[in-house]
Amino acid sequence: MSIYIVRMDHPEGIEWNTFVREHVLYLKELIKQGKLLASGPLKNTPLRAGFLIFRAETRDEVQMMVKADPFARENLIAHLDIQEWDPLFGQLSALSSHLTVDELQDLVD
Repeated sequence: MSIYIVRMDHPEGIEWNTFVREHVLYLKELIKQGKLLASGPLKNTPLRAGFLIFRAETRDEVQMMVKADPFARENLIAHLDIQEWDPLFGQLSALSSHLTVDELQDLVD
């Protein structure tokens, strides 16, 4: 499994408010399935945007999950960026695809 960081930017307008509840319910279901690790809005930015951290086999799987989001269905994603990410350090380091804790320790010794 790989980790993917997704940034979603949303267009201005009241339509976003109409579908935010359905979007949150969809995200909660992905969390239950173990596919979404975290999600939340960016703060203090001029755009309405947020990050999502997915766990998936492929980028295509992430794209399918994003495509199934109510915001995507309603054309409420103005910009989307999906990047594969390798969390080597911190609370998500157990999900790293590369180095073990012992290998990391060898790097700093």
